[in-house]
Amino acid sequence: MRMLRFGLRVSGLICLACHFAAGGWAQRYPVKPVRYIVADAPGSGSDTLARMLAVELTPVLGQQVIVDDRPGATGAIGADFAAKAPADGYTVLQLSSALGAAVSLYRKLPFDLMRDFTAVTQLAAAPQIVVVHPSLPVKTIRDLVVLAKAKPDALVFGSAGSASSTHLAAELFKTQAGVKMLHVPYRGGGPAMTALIAGESAVYFAPLSAALPYLKSGRVRALAVTTGKRVPLLPDLPTVAEAGVPGYETAQWYGLLAPAKTPREIIEALHDAAVTALNKPAVTRRLDEAGYITIGNRPAEFSAYLKSEIDRLGKIIRDLGLTAD
Repeated sequence: MRMLRFGLRVSGLICLACHFAAGGWAQRYPVKPVRYIVADAPGSGSDTLARMLAVELTPVLGQQVIVDDRPGATGAIGADFAAKAPADGYTVLQLSSALGAAVSLYRKLPFDLMRDFTAVTQLAAAPQIVVVHPSLPVKTIRDLVVLAKAKPDALVFGSAGSASSTHLAAELFKTQAGVKMLHVPYRGGGPAMTALIAGESAVYFAPLSAALPYLKSGRVRALAVTTGKRVPLLPDLPTVAEAGVPGYETAQWYGLLAPAKTPREIIEALHDAAVTALNKPAVTRRLDEAGYITIGNRPAEFSAYLKSEIDRLGKIIRDLGLTAD
């Protein structure tokens, strides 16, 4: 009996020690710099958001947060690198809706976005607005629908590239509004906006931040915002759904992931740090000025949203027969 009691005491002490060691290990995170992978190019909207957050995350975490841009293959290159990183909280991935589309664009990817990652939080959403060349005789979404139905495929809509968020937003509009317009893809958002201003295209589902300077100068006309709710920056601009296409809603979005099997305590620490950074006045002000909607939801909420977006974007891509292979 003595030996049994002694053995039970030893086992209890070992378990207690393991509990405190695990807790202490989690509390010590992080003890070295954190690599912040961006699956997009330097200077992009994703990169700008990441660098803004990295500056604020560094003092919150108490360690340097280093932005590492790894563009290519619609975000797949950066995601593949992050998926293969150790699940220790020292590598995180910032993705955008482009990577959600890549899941359906590529027949075979070296990773599974839902299986190989753990959601941390959705950082922000970036509304798009339907803008037209001032010479186009439309002032509302209903006007645009009437004109497009009267002249099938006569209206040209530009995009930042095939399967980009600007392309998919327009294709969703075409489907839900029952209209036909001709798609012309450009090599990025800058050329697409330039083409609209020059009159080469008539319609562009532009990122709000990119269109704002041209709205103020009168070089383009805004018809509606693509999100489900109006944006505070342009409170008088209706949503597409309000303006005549019920149920229409889409936006660019950005989120934070960590490799699968990252300990729950670290996921919580990363989530709390990201939300703290998002809510800092300097970040909130810059995001508001650029027309972004700050999110900062719980990991489970972002995981469910990510799955729904992969399914939604996948259906549009399959219906169009798009592929990047």
